[in-house]
Amino acid sequence: TKIRSEVNCQSEVRSKTMLAARLTAAAARDASTRSALPCVSAVRLLSGSAEPKKSLVTGEEGVHQTMKVSKAWRNKPLFRRQGDVRFKTGLEAANLLVAEAKRRDAHETNFIANVESTMSCLGPIFERNPRYAFVAKQLMEPERFIQFRVAWIDDVGSPRMNRGYRIQYSSAIGPYEGAIHLGHHVNSDVIKAFGFDSVFANALTGFDVGAAVGGADINPYDKSEAEIQRFCQSYMTELAKYVGPDLDQPTMGMGVGEKEFGYLFGQYKRINIKSSSGGNPFLSARNVKAPGFGVVHFANEMLKDRGDSLEGKRCLIVGSGKVARSVAEKLIELGAIPITFSDASGHVYEPDGIDIGRLNTINKIKDERGALLGRYIIASTTAQFNDPESAFDIPCDLCFPCAGMGDIDEAAVGKLANNGCKGIVEGGHSAVTPEARKTLKKRGLMYAPSTLTLTGNSVVYALGKTVTDEMLAKEIGRIYSDVKLTAQEFNQRGDLYAGANIAGFLRVANVMLNHGAV
Repeated sequence: TKIRSEVNCQSEVRSKTMLAARLTAAAARDASTRSALPCVSAVRLLSGSAEPKKSLVTGEEGVHQTMKVSKAWRNKPLFRRQGDVRFKTGLEAANLLVAEAKRRDAHETNFIANVESTMSCLGPIFERNPRYAFVAKQLMEPERFIQFRVAWIDDVGSPRMNRGYRIQYSSAIGPYEGAIHLGHHVNSDVIKAFGFDSVFANALTGFDVGAAVGGADINPYDKSEAEIQRFCQSYMTELAKYVGPDLDQPTMGMGVGEKEFGYLFGQYKRINIKSSSGGNPFLSARNVKAPGFGVVHFANEMLKDRGDSLEGKRCLIVGSGKVARSVAEKLIELGAIPITFSDASGHVYEPDGIDIGRLNTINKIKDERGALLGRYIIASTTAQFNDPESAFDIPCDLCFPCAGMGDIDEAAVGKLANNGCKGIVEGGHSAVTPEARKTLKKRGLMYAPSTLTLTGNSVVYALGKTVTDEMLAKEIGRIYSDVKLTAQEFNQRGDLYAGANIAGFLRVANVMLNHGAV
């Protein structure tokens, strides 16, 4: 018993000694670690190395985050009109928002189509952070919608009347900015649809630019110069109450060229003392070719991303307005081959391509108000007019729709794909219908949406008077890269339409979160 007791005592002493040694070693390691931490921190600060890229939604690293955002937002009712309406998934939130838009504005089909297409892209955001669904609900309603009468006198002395519009959709990021469109198709539905899209397009530029769109339901192509001048003066007399430097910057849109813009500025200057800001004249027709050049630069970025280029590509252009012709000019400069133009009279097809000389001839024809493209046949011995019957039956590599809304439907996509077309680059607002976008994806064609491609105008205005085409191309490369990475982060690799809508929405929404319910 005595021997057993001594053994137990020795064992207990040995255990205590070993425990003390372990504790001492652990304390030493902790001390060394604590002393080393400031050094590591100092090295990181001195090296200037950036932290790992964070999520666009939660600020956490990587794509699949743990969602720091409180789940309380998912428990809040998205609508409380007839009882509390909540959502469980991002898709359900998107469907609820679309249903609300249809309930309030069922007659505005173009606006509903844009909302439906956009919300289908934003579902993954609502899934990760439910709070963004409440911001999207605010964005479906513009800040201000102005509609007014435009009375003017025609050449025979008869009083005429049109409707004028200006929708100031969002000033979350910066002062309003957006195009003025003139055409018989312009109505409150079209203006609202364009305004909604411009929120995301202007936000994509990365500059402090808000969103606005305006116009009137007048056809400028069958009016004389004197009638257009009188109309523009009457339109601006009312519009001047709501626009101005650092408040709302109108830009050129469909049916509005340098002449129309000059008439608008002349009337604004007549009735306002301040007509410039920071040395930049208000309503300046700065670089009218920027929208078309921007479209081509996006096409070039899209092809470069796939190891290809515009060199030698046969390009089918739909339309013959200022954007379509500036698209053709830049395509020729980059080695591509434009082969068609079109207008109300039909389409012109040059099998060997349109060179700069032929383009100058077309410019002379179309610069005359109301002139139709059919006159080009007199000046060309090789051009084919309305042959084949549909321009989409002509073999091409790329298609640039630069005319009206919905020009490219499912049937057109099918024809283009069957004739070897590799992609569609929008040069006009909503030129591809929602159904056609789905067909594009099924057939594997590249697609650059107008939300992305028509940012050139805003970029040029933001860069100022010294902007060059090289600067524009550089900014467009940056925007393309941002959209591409955003699409990848939200598991929509290669889908530029989804990437553009998500990136634009997040930039606006993150600012709106700080503004509260306004």
